[in-house]
Amino acid sequence: MTRLATPPHHGGLLVVQPLRHKRCAACRRGPLSLLVLEDGAPRCLDCADLGHLVFLPRGDTALTRRSREESTLSAVVVRFNRRRSRYERQGVLVEEAALVRAERRCLADAEARRRRRARDARLRAARDVRFTEAFAAEILRLFPGCPVDRAMAIAAHASLRGSGRVGRSAAGRALTEGAVISAVVAAVRHVDTPYDQLLMGGVPRYEARRRIAGTVEAVLRSWEAGVPVRLTG
Repeated sequence: MTRLATPPHHGGLLVVQPLRHKRCAACRRGPLSLLVLEDGAPRCLDCADLGHLVFLPRGDTALTRRSREESTLSAVVVRFNRRRSRYERQGVLVEEAALVRAERRCLADAEARRRRRARDARLRAARDVRFTEAFAAEILRLFPGCPVDRAMAIAAHASLRGSGRVGRSAAGRALTEGAVISAVVAAVRHVDTPYDQLLMGGVPRYEARRRIAGTVEAVLRSWEAGVPVRLTG
């Protein structure tokens, strides 16, 4: 009978997934999918008094940790990797009842995490609403002639979470005058001028901006003066 090399042992019970067909040295049952090495000789799980345990594959760290915490008896399962010339962990063997209890704990945690995510999302949404309102108020302070609905639309667009727009920049979050004006200018450029049509017609960006600069300036001046106006063309 060929003796197997014993894998490195760092405490606790160790079970091996053999690469070749092996039979139990005690009961001769085989081939074995899992075995325990005793003095270099393979033993099946039943002969090693581990037959009542169930296999939990690696992958879920929290479930593995809790299953071992809940299980009076457990073992680490390893398999030899020929390419790396080392034994690698494949999972654990634990008591079935312990696995059930661990799964319940993880499900409870998952529900708690879901509720926390929902609560955090509500808080973020409320903060976003307050910030958008503050951004719109700053627009109206700088441009009192800007229609309220336009100010809210500009603020909502500029401050959209995850958009990378000026309202989400550090300057935007601080409601600096430069950031607010930049958001208003961009909105006027796209809504109140033929800027987008010029770009679609192949006009270079800087040339398109030059062509519509007068219209943008006229809208900004009117809003600054407190006169609502919407120019087209």
